Amino acid sequence: MANDESSAEIRVEKVAPDLANGSDESSTSKVAAEEVEDKVEDLALDEPQGHFAAPPPFAHSYSQFIGNYWLSSTQQVKLKKKEPPQQTDPPSIPVVELFPSGEFPEGEIQQYKDDNLWRTTSEEKRELERLEKPLYNSVRQAAEVHRQVRKYIRQIVKPGMLMTDLCETLENTVRKLISENGLQAGIAFPTGCSLNWVAAHWTPNTGDKTVLQYDDVMKLDFGTHIDGRIVDCAFTVAFNPMFNPLLEASREATNTGIKEAGIDVRLCDVGAAIQEVMESYEVEINGKMFQVKSIRNLNGHSIGQYQIHAGKSVPIVKGGEQTKMEEGEFYAIETFGSTGKGHVREDLECSHYMKNFDAGHVPLRLPRAKVLLATINKNFSTLAFCRRYLDRLGETKYLMALKNLCDVGIVQPYPPLCDVKGSYVSQFEHTILLRPTCKEVVSRGDDY
Repeated sequence: MANDESSAEIRVEKVAPDLANGSDESSTSKVAAEEVEDKVEDLALDEPQGHFAAPPPFAHSYSQFIGNYWLSSTQQVKLKKKEPPQQTDPPSIPVVELFPSGEFPEGEIQQYKDDNLWRTTSEEKRELERLEKPLYNSVRQAAEVHRQVRKYIRQIVKPGMLMTDLCETLENTVRKLISENGLQAGIAFPTGCSLNWVAAHWTPNTGDKTVLQYDDVMKLDFGTHIDGRIVDCAFTVAFNPMFNPLLEASREATNTGIKEAGIDVRLCDVGAAIQEVMESYEVEINGKMFQVKSIRNLNGHSIGQYQIHAGKSVPIVKGGEQTKMEEGEFYAIETFGSTGKGHVREDLECSHYMKNFDAGHVPLRLPRAKVLLATINKNFSTLAFCRRYLDRLGETKYLMALKNLCDVGIVQPYPPLCDVKGSYVSQFEHTILLRPTCKEVVSRGDDY
């Protein structure tokens, strides 16, 4: 390198005076200049990146020419963007590291129709959206975690897995990818993995030995949140292809509900559209035909901050409430298709619990109940939890205290919801946001 630099300096000194004096460019000087340029380029390429030697002192005009070239070459190296890391397999890198800009991808955008079409181009509504950008970004981060986790789980789920292992793998992956941090970021509610005729609210308690079977229909319903902004999203897994029409029924019914939803839309109209699509499907199971039915006493729901059920219900059959959807609201649009009666009841051992959102101060006589309530307030607040989560926090011998909290109305139990034994239920669900200018399906992915 040292010898090459000396040669370059000698050649430059011979050419530079002519350029400095403003003499006419001869063919010789042009050739010489090109040789110097090539030589300097070779030197720059030979140097390790970030360790270029300073350019030699030239006569003013040529020095300026070479200096400009030199700076552009250096800037190209310095400005070369560092590639963001790629997600590992299994996923372990927090999504904040995969999106160093801090901006997370928006979901699927659907335009409003009819009387709300004007919102698309309204400058006033666009300004409202700009003001809500931090809120939107939080829920999009939670949605990105949901997409990456479910993609991984769909790859590894198979018959023969312990349901407890499946849930803990899913939940630990969420904790890593969302950078779990108390009530600021984490799991929004227990992983529902309800099987067959169990439609919702089942997750294994500690010690449960249930194993996933080839002929099972499993609803995998899990949630993520950032600052209490919840993404509630679910899908159904079935290994036996005879259940495909059942899965397609609820998937298409959910998409219909999403398409129908919007600002000023009546909830009953969404339910009627969902039922029409759901009950147009039939499924043959072991040689017998079943019409797929919407489960009439299960609903979608509005979502608030740290509040999974915020007050409004989205029916999945006709004849529901006349209440209208409003601007700025989040909704979980979920549908359940069943080969049974299309009606669920509470059954089996309870695993899901949630502190009542409006629970005021209630005097507790049982000291153990006071301790348990402090644990719930610190770790879950008004987010749902399950017994496994209490076990993970080191709580022991808490069942009587938990019952006491339920009896006085501070905590609400949510037992499994079941159709008739022997039937099969499928579910699909997305979280949508009714933005001022458009509808965003925040949890939409390439999978569903």
